[in-house]
Amino acid sequence: MPPLAAADNAADGVFAGALPWQIPGITAPPAGLGCAAAGDNAAAPPRCIAAPGHFPGTITGDDGETDLREPDFGREPPAPTVSDPIEPVNRAIFFVNDKLYRWLLKPVAKVYSNVVPEGARIAVRNVFINLGTPIRAVNALLQGKPAATGTELLRLVINSTLGFGGLGDPAKEFHLERKSTDTGLTLGTYGLGHGIYIVLPLLGPSSARDAVGVFGDTYLDPLSYLLAPRAALAARFVRSTTDLSFRIDEYEELTDAAVDPYAAVRDAYIQYRAKRLKE
Repeated sequence: MPPLAAADNAADGVFAGALPWQIPGITAPPAGLGCAAAGDNAAAPPRCIAAPGHFPGTITGDDGETDLREPDFGREPPAPTVSDPIEPVNRAIFFVNDKLYRWLLKPVAKVYSNVVPEGARIAVRNVFINLGTPIRAVNALLQGKPAATGTELLRLVINSTLGFGGLGDPAKEFHLERKSTDTGLTLGTYGLGHGIYIVLPLLGPSSARDAVGVFGDTYLDPLSYLLAPRAALAARFVRSTTDLSFRIDEYEELTDAAVDPYAAVRDAYIQYRAKRLKE
């Protein structure tokens, strides 16, 4: 099922309880110690990266000789990690979510994208993004970004008027770009770590911090107040299906190429949230 209580950042898949198939991109795991190929000279001994305790930036061969090389100061820092003490439970929930996506959500999104023209789907997505302004504006303010809060409020006024209730996004013509954020990122801004990794039923990968953030985003979501509970649930389903219709193949690109799909989704989620926190 799509996110039923997550923040409304559907256009880029950014919200606390992000669906696993909505995480853009995948970063390869950091390389460990190992041996490099000997090259064209088959007689040459394999050359291995120095073990911990050796001078960084050296390569040592089996003959004991050491070659110096320049340290790679431009290398990306190691990927962030998160504690996963309930991995068996998480894997079970991940398995169920995966089947729900492949057997239900993806087919529905495909039919939706074939029946509803792209322009209409973009308009629907714009409406939900416009409705999600309180989530982004309040969290930007709590993060000490008053300019971002002002931008969000200006976007709300312009898109609600010139954009005919949010169907269009004329605010872009004024160079007012959306400042996507959520409560989970706000908690991270104040130094709160992820805690443990959690896979939420229906919602997908999350963490203790971001799961708490989901409740904060739900409290700020106008859908919680403008509509009756069942209508709000249906609206969130439409929101998630609309977003998924633009990114149908991304989940498979991540999981089908992975030896361990569960670990691939977990690592991609943690890396993505770390990147968002730095922005």
